[in-house]
Amino acid sequence: MRRREFITLLGGAVAWPVTAGAQQPAMPVIGFINGGSADASTAFVAAFRKGLAETGFAEGQNVKVEYHWLEGKYDQLPALAADLVNRRVSLIATPVSTSAALAAKAVTATIPIVFSVAQDPVHLGLVASLARPGGNATGMNFFGREVAAKRLRLLHDLLPKAVRVAVLVNPANVTSAEATLREVREAAPAIGFQIQVFNAATIADINAVFAGFARERPDALFLAGDSFLVDRRVQFAILTARDRIPATSGESLFVKAGGLMSYGTDLADTCRQVGDYAGRILKGAKPADLPVLQSSKFEFVINLQTARALDIDVPPGVLSIADEVIE
Repeated sequence: MRRREFITLLGGAVAWPVTAGAQQPAMPVIGFINGGSADASTAFVAAFRKGLAETGFAEGQNVKVEYHWLEGKYDQLPALAADLVNRRVSLIATPVSTSAALAAKAVTATIPIVFSVAQDPVHLGLVASLARPGGNATGMNFFGREVAAKRLRLLHDLLPKAVRVAVLVNPANVTSAEATLREVREAAPAIGFQIQVFNAATIADINAVFAGFARERPDALFLAGDSFLVDRRVQFAILTARDRIPATSGESLFVKAGGLMSYGTDLADTCRQVGDYAGRILKGAKPADLPVLQSSKFEFVINLQTARALDIDVPPGVLSIADEVIE
């Protein structure tokens, strides 16, 4: 993957068009922040644009969107959020990035923020309550704690003899890493799993983790929710196939790349909801009055081709509850 600084698409200074004798209002500018890369997030962008369109906004016609892709460089978030605030963008959108939402909230109490986060936004301090956010932020909550526990249970149903589960987190994404470890450590004992934690914040880190697996192979791999790790889904598919390690993610794109299974929120739909709320706010709605939405769409996806390659017999009961089976 190319390493580069923030990519800004369709960005730049705000233009102030002038017609004969009258100054027209500027086109509103949305600062869009995501922890992943542009190349791996096309579905998220398309969904966000769909949400904007549902409220009458067409990118480049009556709204500008500046896309900022962190590519795992979460340490750059404070400076990026501060820059957006200093340039007085109309709104900050942080789909599928709790860290970005927190960074934006830390530097502005006035510019609207629309988020989608896995953790409780009240506990995070983003809103006063789900029904009445009461500040400058609102958005989506997609139940990371409940999803992590359910994903572990589905993994056990698929691999009833598995005991040792490697949990891979990105330590650079502190909020996600801490939440994931808290959730799996709480859920694992009741299922019978023994958890071992591994860290990876770079491509080299991922390769090093798998080199360690050659010495002590886990029964399964559990990937934390993190945009950088999702972006590396092809790398994970290749390495898990090579080392014959069943792996699970919260994102279905991982399974479509060759991973064994996933269970989680339809993240593209949360991006659409972020776009919808962004459009409503640009039309005059106040974030304080827009309730935080809670995800109702969850996907359980199995890759049967990968299961066969790993000599895993998927129980009929597990197959029957899958939302999608990849042959």
